[in-house]
Amino acid sequence: MTSHWLSFGLALIALGQSGSSAMVQTAAVPQAPQRVQPAPRPPQSPTFLANQVDKLGAGFNGRVGIAVRSVDEGWSTSWNGNELAPQQSVSKLWVAITALDAVDRGRVRLDDRVMMTRSDLTLFHQPIAAKILGGGTTVTLGELMYQALTKSDNTCNDKLMRSVGGPEAVRAIIRAKGLGAIRFYDGERSLQSRIAGLTWSPSYSIGNGFYQARNALPMSLRKAAFNRYLEDPYDGASANAIVNALAALKRGELLSPASTARLLRIMSQTSTGKNRLRGGLKAGWSLSHKTGTGQVLGATQAGYNDIGILTAPDGRSYSVAVMIKKTSTPLGVRMKLMNDVVRATIAQHEMRHSPMVSL
Repeated sequence: MTSHWLSFGLALIALGQSGSSAMVQTAAVPQAPQRVQPAPRPPQSPTFLANQVDKLGAGFNGRVGIAVRSVDEGWSTSWNGNELAPQQSVSKLWVAITALDAVDRGRVRLDDRVMMTRSDLTLFHQPIAAKILGGGTTVTLGELMYQALTKSDNTCNDKLMRSVGGPEAVRAIIRAKGLGAIRFYDGERSLQSRIAGLTWSPSYSIGNGFYQARNALPMSLRKAAFNRYLEDPYDGASANAIVNALAALKRGELLSPASTARLLRIMSQTSTGKNRLRGGLKAGWSLSHKTGTGQVLGATQAGYNDIGILTAPDGRSYSVAVMIKKTSTPLGVRMKLMNDVVRATIAQHEMRHSPMVSL
């Protein structure tokens, strides 16, 4: 009996020593401090271009957002780059991206055909209206996208939008792809009617119906609607968000390689705004772009824009956005501003990358 209790006691002592040893060992292991790695700083924008963009923005008589981003190096510079400006037809780009995303996911095909009738007509610039009024026409989704981007056809754009899910589908793509401060309204006819203080009616799409209805409104009401849009544009986007989105598009982050190449190729064939950004090009450079032009009340225009991807002869690219929110300056002055932004970007590229120049 004594031997049994002696063995039990010795076992308890051994257990206690083992536990104490384990506690000592645990306490003796120091905890390494966890260091939080700082987020990498974005590349600094080149001084020359930053100064030029500031100078151009400050010297323009109107409210304008300017932004330039290097697709390859990641730096960007801007003037008033975070203010929302009316996009107008710049927003056709997001409709095209939504359509091509649907193609990439197998939901539609660009050779799918749709019938165009009088109920599809919008207002303002719609070259396809002649065919529709001539008895209707059948076109592919690819043709709608091409006409919307290269000729800024409002009816083609709205039909394409409805064919791939409507305005909510476009807004969902903007959210899903993280494009930032970019709004999308309910299509061209709804947007343009609201800017004028009207609610869309199919009668506006024929002849001078829209202009007659707009002119019949009291000027006080028209001004209130126009100014409300200027201060908080329903289709607003910031120049910074646009150049970020364009850079992501160029890098192939938004669409499949085939859809990316198709979209940039179509944008390179844009026929509108030949003396906006395109007017500043130098031999050997190319531009894939989309223009936007808003309504005018009195001498003031709400939205006069051009955005695009500028590519150098060596293949390096820059996304550029000039978003004139509000101005009464002559068209030549606006175009020169856009020309000069492109010229400054090209000059910066040549200073940094030309083998004949060292900084």
